[in-house]
Amino acid sequence: MNTFIPIFRLIPQRKPFLMVDRLLRVDGDNAITQFSIGSDNYFVTDGIFPVTGLIEHLAQSASALAGYKAIMAGAENPPIGMLAEVKHFICHRLPSLGDILITEVSKGVEVNGVTIVTGNTHVENEMIAEINMKIYIPE
Repeated sequence: MNTFIPIFRLIPQRKPFLMVDRLLRVDGDNAITQFSIGSDNYFVTDGIFPVTGLIEHLAQSASALAGYKAIMAGAENPPIGMLAEVKHFICHRLPSLGDILITEVSKGVEVNGVTIVTGNTHVENEMIAEINMKIYIPE
């Protein structure tokens, strides 16, 4: 990925429910995103970013990859999909206000609009979460 594309062009979510700041890199079916947890974040409670926020962040990271691929293929707008299933999720620790999440997602098999996506999120060099999920994007 050589071109910077604003995140709002890649995913349909908007503030206060936007949980990805930037798509940092795309390499085939893999992408890396960044998200800084701010005090105005919808999910933050008592300085902690909860599991629901982490899962939403991971899903939006997958959406950023799908949006990038769609825009590169000539689409005007990003596809609108939904988290269909969380098959496997492990939270090693919850992030805090001010943490910067770096997330890698990988697109797997796609059948009838359902795509298997794996992902992991780091704060600095520590993996804090990992997921295997299904994303549904209708035709």
